[in-house]
Amino acid sequence: MSNVIEGQPNVSTWAVDVVHSSVEFAVKHMVITTVRGRFAKFAIDLDLNEQNPLLSSVQVKIETASIDTREPNRDTDLRSANFLDAEKFPYLTFSSRRIEGAGKDKYRIVGDLTIKDVTREVALDTTFSGTAKSPWGMQVAGFNAETTINRADWGLTYNAVLETGGVLVGNEVKISIEVEAIKQG
Repeated sequence: MSNVIEGQPNVSTWAVDVVHSSVEFAVKHMVITTVRGRFAKFAIDLDLNEQNPLLSSVQVKIETASIDTREPNRDTDLRSANFLDAEKFPYLTFSSRRIEGAGKDKYRIVGDLTIKDVTREVALDTTFSGTAKSPWGMQVAGFNAETTINRADWGLTYNAVLETGGVLVGNEVKISIEVEAIKQG
């Protein structure tokens, strides 16, 4: 992505510091507990208009095979055709369409989320946490974003009915993204 978008001289590119950032999710297991996981490998491109954040954009690319729930057998199943089919669909992607104001330092980033071969619009409720100067002299910014999706909307319908009622895996998936970005140039 370029550092300056034509007609928008206040747009700068920020590189995401993946060591200080995360893409995580939570889903109900057997109706009674919540399983949390993360994706270890992802890239986020952030073009930030510092004068008017509503003119900013974000693109996210997540490696599906990097899913980690701290249970190797479950991770293998999640990578399989039962769920993400990581071999056939190596990435989940998100591309912003627009950013809306939602209060002081709060935004809704509306965009397209693609899982497998299904693309649907989602809105990320996002908070700008501020900027700081790192001990190494770099300008950094912090953001967190959250959304909840129904996995069935993306064709992720595998499940098992429990003899006590309910299902093995809940349909509602809570997604949480923490970003520390470093200003480039």
